[in-house]
Amino acid sequence: MNELTEQNLPEANQQLPFSAILLDMDGVLFHGMNPIDGAMGFMEAITNIPHAFITNNPIRLPQAVADKLEHIGFKRPSEKLIVTAGEATSAWLAQQKPGYSFFAVGAEGLHQSLNQYGNEDPENADFVVVGEGEGINYEAIITGINLIIKKGARLISTNPDTSVDAVYRGKRVIMPGGGALVAPFVAATGQQPVTIGKPEPLLYEMAMQVLGVKASDCLMIGDRPDTDIIGAQKLGIKSALVRTGRFAPGAVLPLSMQKPDWDINSLSELQRLFSW
Repeated sequence: MNELTEQNLPEANQQLPFSAILLDMDGVLFHGMNPIDGAMGFMEAITNIPHAFITNNPIRLPQAVADKLEHIGFKRPSEKLIVTAGEATSAWLAQQKPGYSFFAVGAEGLHQSLNQYGNEDPENADFVVVGEGEGINYEAIITGINLIIKKGARLISTNPDTSVDAVYRGKRVIMPGGGALVAPFVAATGQQPVTIGKPEPLLYEMAMQVLGVKASDCLMIGDRPDTDIIGAQKLGIKSALVRTGRFAPGAVLPLSMQKPDWDINSLSELQRLFSW
């Protein structure tokens, strides 16, 4: 683990090495409907630093995400500052084919995101889109694989996470992510999906466009090395791994990745490092 040495600490009154912040949410700001210790104080501390929220979770629309943050005690952010995998998928598909048709497998929020620019058509869809949440069943798999094999639909995955931490029926559990839910379609068709979410660049790029900044201006704060951190590193974005999600304190970083710029146990620790 990258130890917190003097090299990590900015000198007093030293200019920050970034001017904008991108934040993951699940495992960084909250678990389910419970804010993580120190997260609210951290968000208050960065009020005057431009920041946006990016999440691989395609289940909620930005309005619903803002509602949730407000409900659990955070200051309500502008919906324009929230970039979800569902919204990014919808925007990308519209670039590929304006007025696209789709067949979606996932929660209602994914369908709502895709309907902003496209139309649902289980008979002749241009794209089979697999997200997260309830919705996958035997019938959905049959419909999807026949669209791909017989109609030439392209397979799209909103995000590559094989599993996610969530609250289901009042209990904290590990649930299948987009990368797991798309697997039956891959196995049945032999087609590899186009993946939209982190570590792919689109979510980061959309958030930076909203903030009007470039990669070298940004710090990405996330709890998953395989998505949040690696994706940021590919784009030249500074990164801070916070160990309040699945990747716990003491867990060893994958040998295949470079260390994040900051490796910290909590947002409070990051806040102290920069004297916010």
